[in-house]
Amino acid sequence: MTARFPILYIAEADAEAAVLSSGVLAHLVEAVPQASFTIVGSAASAPLFADTPRLKSLLVLERDGRWDWIGLWNRVRATRWGLVVDMRGSGLSGRLKRQRRAVRAADLPGLHAVEQAARIMQLDDIPAPHLFFSDETRAAADALIGPVAGPILAVGPGVDWMGKRWPAERYAKVAGPLLAEDGPLAGGRLMIVGEDIDRDSAHTIRFAVARNRVIELQGRLTRLQTAAALSRADLYIGADSIWTQLAVAAGAPTVAVFGPSDEAHHGPWGGIAVRGPRTVDEFRAIDPHLNQAIQHMMDLPADRVLKAARKLVADKTPA
Repeated sequence: MTARFPILYIAEADAEAAVLSSGVLAHLVEAVPQASFTIVGSAASAPLFADTPRLKSLLVLERDGRWDWIGLWNRVRATRWGLVVDMRGSGLSGRLKRQRRAVRAADLPGLHAVEQAARIMQLDDIPAPHLFFSDETRAAADALIGPVAGPILAVGPGVDWMGKRWPAERYAKVAGPLLAEDGPLAGGRLMIVGEDIDRDSAHTIRFAVARNRVIELQGRLTRLQTAAALSRADLYIGADSIWTQLAVAAGAPTVAVFGPSDEAHHGPWGGIAVRGPRTVDEFRAIDPHLNQAIQHMMDLPADRVLKAARKLVADKTPA
């Protein structure tokens, strides 16, 4: 069927926020089969939606200045949109010709980001984060993963601020028992994802298993390709980061380590968030703006994360 219902979807500029909201776009892809999609994102968020079915155009808003928005206006104003979904709450979406508009307003306190996104569309059923992968994207990931040979444990140690970094040796202490001969992922491989900057952490974590059982992907794939790789994982363990949200959007069972950030707002949807003894408010008392060069995650022991990982694997294993 020829798509004849144009939808304009304006994604968040922040890639992690865009992934958290991505279930709304996936819902529209499924619920409106006659729709075509024009997606607007930043240089960081737009590539995540490159494989969306019936994608007509992917527009990149390089910056957030006045002239950038004017340039975008000139590209989208001629269309009469069936629906405009504005995850940025911009003024532009209110001036466009459209049948319906769903625009982000102020977030309600206490709601998870995934629930906030569903609220924008007034959806009763909350769609989980979801990204689409083309055959080419999957092939790029599979070329580095290699043939399927037992389960895969994925680990994403990278973070955007040192305060959220969990020590690499503790990831290793969790990965080792999970992949051991008597572990729930016995015979499996260890897949490490992230950026080039995460190689030092990866070097420590990879010693949890024999070298021939390690798949190092950090810095070798785009974020969308990395998500495709994560869709092959039987379990993912990571920090409060874009990599964890990619794992969730890829459908991987996810355990995330949290400390100076709020898992109630952006913990792994459908997964398990594990934190140490301190609350976010207690971290703020030490670091009011949550931006100091402090290693806040030192009080989260490996055994607590290992226990959560074992439980999640057991819960996902068919009886």
